[in-house]
Amino acid sequence: MEPVAAHLPSADFSAKPVLTGAKALLRPFTEEDAVPIAEILQDPEVIRFTFEPSNELTLERLRSWYASRLVQSDRLDLAVTDLATGEVLGEVVLHAWDPSARSCTFRTLLGPRGRGRGIGTEATRLIVGYGFERLGLHRISLEVYAHNDRARRVYEKVGFVVEGLRRQAQWREGRWVDETLMSLLEDEWAVHRGRPEAGRVTSTVR
Repeated sequence: MEPVAAHLPSADFSAKPVLTGAKALLRPFTEEDAVPIAEILQDPEVIRFTFEPSNELTLERLRSWYASRLVQSDRLDLAVTDLATGEVLGEVVLHAWDPSARSCTFRTLLGPRGRGRGIGTEATRLIVGYGFERLGLHRISLEVYAHNDRARRVYEKVGFVVEGLRRQAQWREGRWVDETLMSLLEDEWAVHRGRPEAGRVTSTVR
């Protein structure tokens, strides 16, 4: 099968889309989103699997950061919101863009009110699909702590494939932890559109 983006130019990330799913809506950030994100950054699970919040990460700095996301032409930051209520639940980001390789890195952050509802999977599927089908990306990669089972399950559901392990890469909670490296390619996305398990089930039907 021909790759999804075979005839698409490598676009920049200037356009900030609104992407709508069954449960989640992804939209551009506003300065006001700094308030719910600041709360999410204090969540124990977020701290465990991302970083310890810095004293320098003040609300004013967060306001400045999220207000500036609209003018970034080399990355895409979108707020993950509840489709029904509009509540900000987290964020998804495509960054570290390499135009010549048509590749970038993906990361996500989801607060407690967004977990266990399928929203993380849907939000990942939405932005990854946008990356391949609208931005003309060839490869999207990510890094996840090897003990972050919840996040890894989400990535595998969308089709990310483990390609390596960075051993004892970070000192967390009094011990060294590994980082798992994962990636998804445009020709893989063209086959399953972010639902590899459904594709495998269908292929076994006679």
